[in-house]
Amino acid sequence: MKTKILLKEADMPTHWYNIVADMPNPPAPILAPDGSPVTPDALSTIFPDAIIEQEVSAERWIPIPEEVREVLRLWRPSPLYRAERLEMALKTPAKIYFKNEAVSPAGSHKPNTAVAQAYYNKLQGIKRLATETGAGQWGCSLALAGQLFDLEVRVYMVNVSYQQKPYRRSMMQTWGAEVFPSPTDMTQSGRHILEQDPDSPGSLGIAISEAVEEAAGRPDTNYALGSVLNHVLLHQTIIGEEAKKQLELVGDYPDAIYAPCGGGSNFGGIAFPFFADKAAGKEIDLVAVEPTSCPTLTKGIYAYDFGDTEGLTPLTKMYTLGHDFMPPGIHAGGLRYHGDSALVSQLYSEGLLSALAIPQLETFQAGELFAKTQGIIPAPESCHAIAAVVREARRCTESGEAKTLLFNLSGHGHFDMSSYDRYFKGELEDYDYPDEAIQESLKHLPQVG
Repeated sequence: MKTKILLKEADMPTHWYNIVADMPNPPAPILAPDGSPVTPDALSTIFPDAIIEQEVSAERWIPIPEEVREVLRLWRPSPLYRAERLEMALKTPAKIYFKNEAVSPAGSHKPNTAVAQAYYNKLQGIKRLATETGAGQWGCSLALAGQLFDLEVRVYMVNVSYQQKPYRRSMMQTWGAEVFPSPTDMTQSGRHILEQDPDSPGSLGIAISEAVEEAAGRPDTNYALGSVLNHVLLHQTIIGEEAKKQLELVGDYPDAIYAPCGGGSNFGGIAFPFFADKAAGKEIDLVAVEPTSCPTLTKGIYAYDFGDTEGLTPLTKMYTLGHDFMPPGIHAGGLRYHGDSALVSQLYSEGLLSALAIPQLETFQAGELFAKTQGIIPAPESCHAIAAVVREARRCTESGEAKTLLFNLSGHGHFDMSSYDRYFKGELEDYDYPDEAIQESLKHLPQVG
């Protein structure tokens, strides 16, 4: 039995997979605040032309530029592991595989799209990129990509994560990025939030508002986003494409795939390439795993909403908790977003994907078990997928089913040890976001049509 299933560099995918080509219905249009469709030209103030083309494309396969593949070869193809020691600990007949995206220089899956976005912006003559980050994995990834393509990078980091994860800040600064705790007094959006709450912990929605405002106000600056949008999920499909090839090498195929889901790039990256098989009639369950404290898919509603708190972005039809939703300061900072990918949301609405919400303590318990059996300390976000797999593997123990389970280990937890410290001290607690608070936030959704 192979522990690591490896591909040669020559076997790294040459094209990204675009799920739009296999969706039963076309994606819902992006709208302006007045309800009119947003044209590609309207996005050109913050995105390069190539990114806009990918955002609206229906082509099944989109070539990966050789300049991007050259950088990706620094760590790709990433290994696929058979988690046999975890299987033994669970005494399960299930086979468990995981794709290890923690091997990238930034320690997560995020550079897969950061490199592509930096390349396309450099190609168009852009000098600076502005972005937001939650847990810091995206900020680190864009800082790295900016350094590789000689672009300045400014990161608005959610304030609570800025305080919780100082070494992620240090990583961004090591790669040359500027990092500020959001909300700041540097933008109109940030000042507006601080007037309402001077001690605001921040949110991804607020940080997005600040980054978009800066990009829209400077001709030398564009905006880069680490999740949610179609082109971001497109760039991440290299994960699932590699995983399919690796499973073929050992003659296996998953019954179910699990990945953490905040904005959707992590989940879409590993699950979307397998959706092509599902669309062709293959039986496979694709499960997005989110926190009970930020239950976008499982408790949100499918509606048009802003992608940011201040309403600077176009309206996207997605599962949302309301753009002014203020998430609690859970330690899975990358999963504290009020909305979700439009593509993930539409497929979930149509019953083609599954979703599961798991409480915080269960995710850390699963992460601890994984570390003790497989040796890798997972990021709090990744612990959500591990917890879901552990649940299913235990069900297989009870039923005797020998299922094949695959999950995305989206990042390591080396810079999240303060979170583990609080877990071991018993200072973490579960938090189910109150239904009444969600309903209050949903009252503020924009009226469309």
